[in-house]
Amino acid sequence: MAAAAAASSSQKPPRVQVNDLSYTFPDYSTGVRHITLDLPPRSRTLLIGANGAGKTTLLRLLAGKRLAPSNTISICGVDPFKESLEGVTYLGLEWVLNPIVRNDIGVVELLRSVGGDAYPERRDELVAMLDIDTNWRMHAVSDGERRRVQLAMGLLRPWTVLFLDEITVDLDVLSRASFLDWLKRETESRECTIVYATHILDNLAGWPTHLVHMHLGTVKEWDRADTMLASIDGSVGHTGNSRLGELVFGWLKQDLAERGPRSQANLGSEGKTYGFGGIKIGGYGDESKQSERQFNTARVGGEDNNKTFLGKRAS
Repeated sequence: MAAAAAASSSQKPPRVQVNDLSYTFPDYSTGVRHITLDLPPRSRTLLIGANGAGKTTLLRLLAGKRLAPSNTISICGVDPFKESLEGVTYLGLEWVLNPIVRNDIGVVELLRSVGGDAYPERRDELVAMLDIDTNWRMHAVSDGERRRVQLAMGLLRPWTVLFLDEITVDLDVLSRASFLDWLKRETESRECTIVYATHILDNLAGWPTHLVHMHLGTVKEWDRADTMLASIDGSVGHTGNSRLGELVFGWLKQDLAERGPRSQANLGSEGKTYGFGGIKIGGYGDESKQSERQFNTARVGGEDNNKTFLGKRAS
């Protein structure tokens, strides 16, 4: 059945649809509320919002890493949690923290381990685009160099839908620009779709086709990027930003004014917001949280539905 779903989904356009999605964490705190989106095939969507707005929670739900209510999410026409989707890739913080890339291991071995020999042209293209030295040993490189190798590993197998959760923070300006250009060419040359959460707007002018503005677990507004940018003067704004930067700057200022000080808004920590274990565990990267596993198991009748995405396709 899973194989049939994977085969059928691969034939359907890579559309991302969300219908009145709400999600509550195991401790009954609200993650996201009443989200509805329809992102078309070949779109490049930027997910914008302040820290704690719910971007990571939404991405993890879309990727099938958290159990969403039935009939609220459709990726390529399939519920990403119930079915195994071929070609759906999620690159988030737990992927970044994967300890294997800090061991004394070579780049060639790592790329081979994720299918590099099966996609030699794509492997070589990623190595060149990310300016990777195949002689590197992973325990002896910088964080930025390590991130380049991780990106090559995560993107080596051709994907249909790609969810990115701010994984370019360690890249220098040139590497990040090359990476974004490559992603854009991917969506222009084949049937694939990208949803990218980021706070870094450098080199993103003209990149997104759609924008989604999140605030306190909700989507305040979303539309085609050209439609949303039409109200912004084409000249460089007073902050020195691009039109996209001016739009986002205005959104975040308004969100802050509406929310008020965090200490008075009762938002909790970001670890709590993202549901990765909270303050005691340190939040990010905790995929073994027992209460989360028990909560998801109870909701689906006894099946352990925790999935792991370490730069691989959803499976």
